Amino acid sequence: MGFILKLIKSRFFLISLAVALLLSIVPGVLCAMGQGSYVRSALVTVSTPFRWAFTKIGEGISGFSLYFRTLDELREENNALRDELEGYKNLVYDAELIGEENEFLSSFLGIKEEHVDFLFEDATVVGRESTNYRTVYTLSKGTLHGIKVNMPIITDTGLVGHITEVGATWSKAVLITETASAVGAYIERSGVLGIVEGTYELRTEGICRMVYIEPDSDIRVGDKVLTSGIGEVYPRGIVIGKVTEITMDENSRMLTALIEPSADLESISKLMIITEYQIISEREE
Repeated sequence: MGFILKLIKSRFFLISLAVALLLSIVPGVLCAMGQGSYVRSALVTVSTPFRWAFTKIGEGISGFSLYFRTLDELREENNALRDELEGYKNLVYDAELIGEENEFLSSFLGIKEEHVDFLFEDATVVGRESTNYRTVYTLSKGTLHGIKVNMPIITDTGLVGHITEVGATWSKAVLITETASAVGAYIERSGVLGIVEGTYELRTEGICRMVYIEPDSDIRVGDKVLTSGIGEVYPRGIVIGKVTEITMDENSRMLTALIEPSADLESISKLMIITEYQIISEREE
């Protein structure tokens, strides 16, 4: 109550009351005297800045709303373009996969034509386990696909290795450069026989060696080395690699040839497992 009394007695209240009475009485008196046009003119004059301000505010709000609406439309369009671009990328990726698959199948058919007695199962390298002593590849096919231990593995360029362990849907293989590997081999040009094996020292260089070569054998750098078919693991006629160096053991007087594998053993991703082949005996040869 005291606050209300103070407000009524304050100068601000009295001035506001006087202005309000003036604004109420003066227009009425002027209208009664027939001067209504002055009142309208004054009201228009007073209200014009406010109407302009409200108009600009309204335009600003409308423009602000339009800005956000346009921004949303642009965002939606951008998302649509991004999805379309992603679709094109997938098409390109699929085309590349199809191209790689066709190339792989083409090489497969080439080997099949060359070795009509071979039966194959294609596989993919799904894992590599490397230690200081051995590298083992994990493949995508196992017993459910007819894969067995000791089956040979090749690519379109040459011999890779053989299966050493098999599970239901996977198998493990060692390369011809590993110490556990030994392959009967011969020189294509001259027919010289030997054994291609991996060694601990050479495996890190990605090469192997051909041993048990007689000292008077006709063997040269650049000669192509193929599997001889001797034994029960590898069929005859698969390219192993080429001779890069020939040395003689001073004690045994036997020759040793370093062999560079034809297959790119470091980067293979797809290969073929030979599941069946015709064993050629010495009598048949």
